[in-house]
Amino acid sequence: MKIEIYSPTIKRKEMDAVLTAMVEDKIGPGEQARSLIQLAKEYLGFECCLALRSPAIALFFALRSLGLEPDQGVVISALSPGYYVKVLEDLRLRPVYADVGTSSACVDRATLDAALSGGDSVPRCIVIHHTLGYVPDMASIVQIGLPVIEDISQSYGTVLKESKPGSFGVFTILGLEERDMLTAGGGALLYSVHRRDGAVLKNLGELPPEYGLPDMNAAMAAVQFREGLKNLEKRKEIAQVYVQSSLRTRHKRFIQQDDVEYNNYAFPLILETGMKDVKAYAKRKEIEVESAFDATVMGVGIVESKVCPESYSLFLRTVLFPLYPRLRAAEIEKVAKLIATLP
Repeated sequence: MKIEIYSPTIKRKEMDAVLTAMVEDKIGPGEQARSLIQLAKEYLGFECCLALRSPAIALFFALRSLGLEPDQGVVISALSPGYYVKVLEDLRLRPVYADVGTSSACVDRATLDAALSGGDSVPRCIVIHHTLGYVPDMASIVQIGLPVIEDISQSYGTVLKESKPGSFGVFTILGLEERDMLTAGGGALLYSVHRRDGAVLKNLGELPPEYGLPDMNAAMAAVQFREGLKNLEKRKEIAQVYVQSSLRTRHKRFIQQDDVEYNNYAFPLILETGMKDVKAYAKRKEIEVESAFDATVMGVGIVESKVCPESYSLFLRTVLFPLYPRLRAAEIEKVAKLIATLP
């Protein structure tokens, strides 16, 4: 049987919580969503939070809350999710594309400074997506002096030395979509850790229910928070096996900062051979792999390769292998053998 590239970490506990929400005769936004916000506050340490139906809606309201005017620039990584550009277009804002560092999937101070100095007018905001769970040097980015929105949808659980992912920006987005670190089958939390910024979110507290996170999704997300530490440990165990296999190849791994413990959201390798050959080899072994950045701004062809050449290079050469808590021991061993024998 083929090993899938991805499988959501949804167990009986999550399904029982959803069924309980369904029999309470209210599946739209309600008490479960409010309970989720209180629970999430324990894990995230925010001042104010909104539970919304999607990360796109969360980004929309985060940007709108900053009071940006039409045609003002917003800096985003070329490896950010492709939907970022659609949200900016809906708000009539101008995307400014930043390249990533040579050894990570993240922007850094140098690539951001280059993006900020490349146009006629200075952008007014930076949106930092923690791509594949890797966290850039946020302290140096905040020193630029522009409002920062952090997207920790893939970096939840990454451990920083003196803070948490999501504690640096004006607003923070935690997506709850199928492939986010925590999944509720859809939705997002938009929060602020600072009281002054939280006051802005409170003004959005009476949004129509069509924007709010349904109780079924909220119930699932609550269990994901409670089971998060256990799932992180399982991911770490699997990643350690894969790392040992990767050391036997010529392919490279991304480098995380020294004072950061990666959450093992994914296991990417930067290939020294062609993507096509690796995919064909994995298919013969009945293991699904995929290009890491197909759904990004660069991957969907929105930004030209010459604008962000390092992002383009990583888009062509970075492959993901199955890494999720539901993997069985035999499957882990099979994937590890695949990695060790890559062409």
